[in-house]
Amino acid sequence: MPGTPSPSHGRRSPYRRYALPTAALAAFTLLAACAGPPKSGGTGNEQAFELSATTPAAKGQLDSFTWAVYAEPPTLDYIYAFDYPQNTILSNVCESLMRWTPQLTLAPGLAEKATNPDPTTWVYDLRPGVHFHDGSVLTADDVVYSLGRQMNPDNAAAWAQQFQNVSTITKTGPLQVTVKLTRPDSQFNQYLATAAGVVASKAGVEAAGKDYGTSGSLDCTGPYRLGTWNKGQSIELQRFDGYWGTKAKSAKAVFSFLTDSSARVNAMISGEADGGYLIPTESYDRLRSSKVGTLYFGEGLSTVNVNVTNMQGPLGDLRVRRALSLALDRSGFVKSGLGGAGTVTGSLTTRAAWAAAPEQVRKDAFSGLTPTAPDIEQAKALIKEAGATGKTVTVATSSIGQDVSLLATAVQSAGAKIGLNVQLKTIAPNAFTALFTDEKAREGIDMFPETYYDSITDPLDLLANFKTGAFQNYAKFSDPAFDDLVKKATETADPAQRYAVEAQLQKAASNQLLWIPVAEWPTAVFLNKRLTGAPTTISYMYYPWAADVGAAQ
Repeated sequence: MPGTPSPSHGRRSPYRRYALPTAALAAFTLLAACAGPPKSGGTGNEQAFELSATTPAAKGQLDSFTWAVYAEPPTLDYIYAFDYPQNTILSNVCESLMRWTPQLTLAPGLAEKATNPDPTTWVYDLRPGVHFHDGSVLTADDVVYSLGRQMNPDNAAAWAQQFQNVSTITKTGPLQVTVKLTRPDSQFNQYLATAAGVVASKAGVEAAGKDYGTSGSLDCTGPYRLGTWNKGQSIELQRFDGYWGTKAKSAKAVFSFLTDSSARVNAMISGEADGGYLIPTESYDRLRSSKVGTLYFGEGLSTVNVNVTNMQGPLGDLRVRRALSLALDRSGFVKSGLGGAGTVTGSLTTRAAWAAAPEQVRKDAFSGLTPTAPDIEQAKALIKEAGATGKTVTVATSSIGQDVSLLATAVQSAGAKIGLNVQLKTIAPNAFTALFTDEKAREGIDMFPETYYDSITDPLDLLANFKTGAFQNYAKFSDPAFDDLVKKATETADPAQRYAVEAQLQKAASNQLLWIPVAEWPTAVFLNKRLTGAPTTISYMYYPWAADVGAAQ
């Protein structure tokens, strides 16, 4: 959720990873971005942005490059890697059993082969001769230990929910691990391409003890190893020459912590920083015209929404939720809040998340959803019919990013047009994150803006949030029929059949408007003209992207 690259963008709570949180493509390969939203900004006027499948391939080596990030990670322990700063760095140091590619497809990672001999069994055959950063060799014991850390309730791992259907993880050969499930889980193997599937050295983690992730080596297998961590300032990664795959093109990658959005952009323009993801939306034009580099947009698998948190007040009436949605100026918000780089949508899920679905299923999934064109008269009628005229709705706002502050203002404006008294409650940027994780922080708040990103290329990642008891089911919605569909989708291995079930979930969620969909939002990345190679898609959260960055000439 940042409009200013802030921690709000695509926020994932450390406790929430429901068949979800954070990675498309079959017949749609993101070449020319055909799997994502339209190339135009969808604002109804001139083309505001264009999606790029990638940046030009690097032509040479670099001694070093510097990358701007909006915050210092509290830890780089993979079991707690649930947000942008951690994953942007960790993805280059630690690798997972599976890999999310820059095209948002699933590929082999540390497991050179993954097989599913029966609905409740996954067998992973590991690559031979893979070295950890300390020089030791990857074995099945390391995999069993690493995944076991995710499952240990004492660790309170961010990704524990992805292991909810796991019965056992056992070594079935020197380079083979077998996972037994309690029931079929179509999402499990997909999540092993995220930080959920990271493998670290058992000996290294145990030796580090409670200091693992905050000092010393991470003892992983990636193209970079952890170098100097200057607390409060930067993290340096050093190329790992013993890497099993293609060696990194830059000898070093330095991540500079710049919490102020203006300072971050100034650093890119001055050359102090060579690039960064999560570009502040209000800085798009400034960076475009700076002539020191190029601003790219790629598929973000992200939607901007307004989430209902309190069903005890006026928003407990579906007619009021529909009225607010009908009165919302989505197009105006895309122009102001997203810098024109977004696509108005009535869907909670992105089109790219459905790229591998059969054509008819895609059509079904996106037909008859939430209307996006304002209809003030109909909205007024719904408010009157619900007896909600003059009633108060409180929306959280924050200076954390324009996607939050300007969307909250847009909701207030929509309410004023239809007779609702929408009040804004300002939340400090450092406290806004608590809205995602702490029910008490949401007390006195009826709605708040959230930008949600998928961590896998599957619509169920988002849609499962509305099942009974799901962590981001803020409104405490409960529908046995919906829960049954989530269960059915989770247990359906055949993608075509699963997408058909997910299309039903999409319509059901749309009908309830527990989250009011507003826009699709692409990933933004800026690159100084001296370098190139970084992926433009949200794959950078789990893919070793920095290894691809090299000299432009």
